[in-house]
Parts: sequence; structure tokens; C-alpha cells
Amino acid sequence: MSDFNFPEQTHFYRGKVRDVYTINDRLLVMIASNRISAFDVILPRPIPYKGQVLNQIAAYMLNATKDICKNWLLETPTANSALGYKCTPYKIEMVVRGHLTGHAWRTYNSGKRELCGVPLPEGMKENDPFETPIITPSTKASEGHDEDISKDEIIAQGLATAEEWAQLETLALALFKRGQELAAKQGLILVDTKYEFGKLNGEIVLMDEVHTPDSSRYFYAEGFEERQQKGEKQKQLSKEFVREWLIENNFMGKEGQQVPEMTDAWVQTISNRYIELYEKVIGEKFQPQDVTDEEQYEKISAALKRY
Repeated sequence: MSDFNFPEQTHFYRGKVRDVYTINDRLLVMIASNRISAFDVILPRPIPYKGQVLNQIAAYMLNATKDICKNWLLETPTANSALGYKCTPYKIEMVVRGHLTGHAWRTYNSGKRELCGVPLPEGMKENDPFETPIITPSTKASEGHDEDISKDEIIAQGLATAEEWAQLETLALALFKRGQELAAKQGLILVDTKYEFGKLNGEIVLMDEVHTPDSSRYFYAEGFEERQQKGEKQKQLSKEFVREWLIENNFMGKEGQQVPEMTDAWVQTISNRYIELYEKVIGEKFQPQDVTDEEQYEKISAALKRY
């Protein structure tokens, strides 16, 4: 992955999986790399086409939800890049959960019946659906792990006003409903996801990626009920399989632990899973696109001139 220097570039930031260029303090160029992270650690080998998969799913989903909430995206100059407005972010992630899975299940299974100030009903099993989706926000940490936070704490800490929170809540639930509808058309269940919002010209807009496998969990709808009744694991589409492989090989990002060796075959398997994921979520054949650094630079620079 190259470090570019675009005309009027004012800032550069390398995230775990994306390189973010600020242009004139007004626009952002995000290049989705093939890096893959798990347990807050970047794994040693890139995954072919992963960046393209995530970038194209995010663009597809942002376009499919812009009637609900305006978003930051202007265009995708190349298969793995996005250009849009720089927004002032809310320092919270709006995590919406339709099912008792992942972190919510671990909390529940430890005996707690409240998450982020939201009461959890008695008698639920792992992966059971909630009667209506719940919002369990977390703080957006610049370093380390995101922390659970309640609505009252968000308002008390000034991370959003009561009026803004009401808007964020309404938008997040409406976006989740649309995400569930889009997933259902593909024979999938959108289990949980996170949204990030910001302000642009005084308006709340949706930022970052939406409904991608890196920010969401999907189950296969077929056989879901049957698996629940039998207490079996659900078939899911997300990068959870990478986390599971790491756990099996005694790696959870803790000090002193070594990332297991990633063979060529395993790297190819991960790439194939991401491509399968794209085709399943969007319902279209994946068209791999390889661009050289030079082409990437030229196409993004040409797009920037338009704005």
C-alpha cells in the first residue's frame, strides 16, 4: 500500500484497515487496504480483494439507505477507494442488536440483565431475537478498546444532546430496519451492526462503512429456527471465522501471544470467503479489479478536481 500525496492534502491517517487522506480540511479520501485485523491487531498478511469487497459493499449500502439519512459519500473513484465529505464525528458508535449474540450474549451469560442501560429480558438463549432491536452504544476510542456507555452517560458527558440522541436513535433503528430488509431479500438475517454519525453543515449524516461484514454480523435465514431449537451454532457470514481460527491457535491479542502462521492456502481461503460474502450480501457476481498505484493516484486526483 502506497503513501500518496494528493493535491491540497492536509492530513494523513493510517487506520487498522484503511488509509485516510484529508483534502483541504473539507474532503476525505478513504482507501480500503487488504489488511485484516482481529482483536485490535493487524494480521501479518494482506488478504487479496478484501479492500475492494468492503469498499463496494459499503458504497452499495450507503446508496441503498441515503433516503433515510444523508451520508458522507460522494463517489468511489476506484474499486477500493471512496471520496466524500469530512464530517465532525460524534464520539460514539451506535451499536444496534436484533439478536442476543456476541458481546451481548457474553454479558447475559455472565448473569447480567442490563447492557448499556438497556434491560435484557429473562429466559433468552444465545442468538435468540429480541422482541424489538436494541441500541447498546459504545464510545469511539482513539486508542485501545471501545467502551460500553449508556444513553444517560452520553448526554451527561456532552457526547450528544438529548435532542441529538433522539435523532441518532431514530436514524439508527430506521437504518437497521432497512438493513434487515435488504438482508432478507438475500436469504440472510442482519443480526447486529454499528453506525457512526457526524455533523455536516449542522445536519446529522451517516459516516464510515455500513452493513459490511467487518461492522456487522449476518446469519443464514434458512434453517435458523431449527438450529435455535436444537441449540446448534448458527451459520454466519462475518469475519468471525478468522477470530475463531485465531482462538483455536491460542491467539486473542494478549501480550506475549504469537499470531499463528498464515499459509498461502489459508490466505486464499479468507479471500474466497470475503468474495462469497460480497456475492451473498449484494446478490451480484464479484468482479475483481486490480489497479496499480499510479492508476489509483490518477483516478482519485481526477475525482478530487470535480469537487
